[in-house]
Amino acid sequence: MKKQLISILKYLVFLLLGLVLLWLSFRNIKLDALWEDIRTANYMWMGFAVVFAIISHIFRALRWNLLIKSMGYKTRTSTTFAAVMIGYLANTAVPRMGEFMRCGVLSRKEKISFNALLGSVISERLFDLIVLMLLLLAVVAFQWEMLGGFVLKMTEPFINSITHNWLTVSLFLASVVSVIAALYYLRKRFKNHLQELPFYDKTKLLILGLLDGIKTIKRMRQKWLFLFYTVMIWFFYVLMTWIPLYMLSETSHLGLRAGITLLAIGSLGIVAPVPGGIGAYHFIGKAVLVQLFFIDPLGAGSYVAITHAGQTLLNVFVGGIAYLWMFFADHKKPANDAITNSSR
Repeated sequence: MKKQLISILKYLVFLLLGLVLLWLSFRNIKLDALWEDIRTANYMWMGFAVVFAIISHIFRALRWNLLIKSMGYKTRTSTTFAAVMIGYLANTAVPRMGEFMRCGVLSRKEKISFNALLGSVISERLFDLIVLMLLLLAVVAFQWEMLGGFVLKMTEPFINSITHNWLTVSLFLASVVSVIAALYYLRKRFKNHLQELPFYDKTKLLILGLLDGIKTIKRMRQKWLFLFYTVMIWFFYVLMTWIPLYMLSETSHLGLRAGITLLAIGSLGIVAPVPGGIGAYHFIGKAVLVQLFFIDPLGAGSYVAITHAGQTLLNVFVGGIAYLWMFFADHKKPANDAITNSSR
């Protein structure tokens, strides 16, 4: 009960944070003018962006299949894609819940170890994080004259808080290292006693499953195909960010460079721990358009409002259909029935 209460409070805090950022994004914009701008947008371009988003999700499913196959399991692209979309649906409501949801759905549908799937998703997300960091560095490096002041302005409060509280930060890092060292010592010192605890075997299996999933990229045979799928995922991410700029007169003159910059910096709003990236995406995306590309706040607000709503509706609609199809329409036997039965 206590854990549930803490979870609910954390959710409400991040939701409140998102709503505050949403208010900050639109507080100086007249809502009737915003609605008129949104109403008169050319939604053909947003339609293209939705198609590109679906294609990127298909490539994500194909890439996940490679990781799953490297662990010795079978799966179908259709069920993997459906699991990915159900995950995005869950993320719309609860941040990071989608990673657990898509693993749970695919584990149940195809009889694959949940721990191994979760480990593969962690591995996949770590790889995407590296790609995002490289993209951010490239965007900043090649556009330093334009982005330098913006980056320094955004990071100055964080850097100042560290320099002014260096003693607190040092104590925190020392505490983390001490805890890790103490846990390692206790495990070595009392290993025999720990093995007698009822939850030891379950915890060990959980950790081994996660590690097995995380190691999938290392032992995967088709590494070049994995890299190709990754490139295609991010290529269509760029398209789904850039193309909608043409739907508004205020942003239609911006080119591919603006789309890549928006993707790189705006992604920080999507990964923020607020439900569906609400508020955080709007705040960061609007700031990029206004401060870097000198777009009128009305046009910038319209762009982030339409693109966020479009992606959210896509996740809800396709994710909902995927859930209904997976559990009520698709009656195929699990792809790993033979593996499961033989392991018994």
